[in-house]
Amino acid sequence: MGFQDTPEEWQVTASVTPFTGNKTSVRTDDVVMPDGSVHSRDYQVHPGSVAVLALDDEGRVLVLRQYRHPVRHKLWEIPAGLLDIPGENPLHAAQRELYEEAHVKAEDWRVLTDVYTTPGGCDEAVRIFLARDLSEAEGERFEVSEEEADMEDARVPLEDLVRGVLAGDLHNNCLVVGVLSLTAALAGDGVDSLRPADAPWPARPFEA
Repeated sequence: MGFQDTPEEWQVTASVTPFTGNKTSVRTDDVVMPDGSVHSRDYQVHPGSVAVLALDDEGRVLVLRQYRHPVRHKLWEIPAGLLDIPGENPLHAAQRELYEEAHVKAEDWRVLTDVYTTPGGCDEAVRIFLARDLSEAEGERFEVSEEEADMEDARVPLEDLVRGVLAGDLHNNCLVVGVLSLTAALAGDGVDSLRPADAPWPARPFEA
């Protein structure tokens, strides 16, 4: 497999952080270009995220509808959340998000795909898991707040989500990438060919 992304780091002559927020920040780097010139590049520094495409025994995907203020839309999404703890195991974070947002647990976990959401302006890396053998989680439901307090949930056939993506009706990055990746896996070598849930993730190294 010679066709793959490769790590590389161009020289940075100066770096400042003009804004630091609650979870993310903005950084400005002065980067040396191949011709020797130096240009500033602004980007969001992000801790990384995990997302879960939870597929039930009937071929339906668990989705959530949530208000997203930056785009002024309620979007259908798959469960997802930030990697709040540096070095946190992404599988553990994904299991937590599935429980907190949907009160669901899964017995079978695999890595579906890894993506950089917007590499031209943000360093966010997302690991999307495929979760199967679903069942309701035990105990009380996690108490949600803020935007999540208005969240709806549904289970939608995978093929209906694919149609929605291609029709331009569904826009959430993780949902789009997740359902198309799963469709490709099912049409190709099958889900058993997917990477194990603890596969290395160089973009966000983690503890086992």
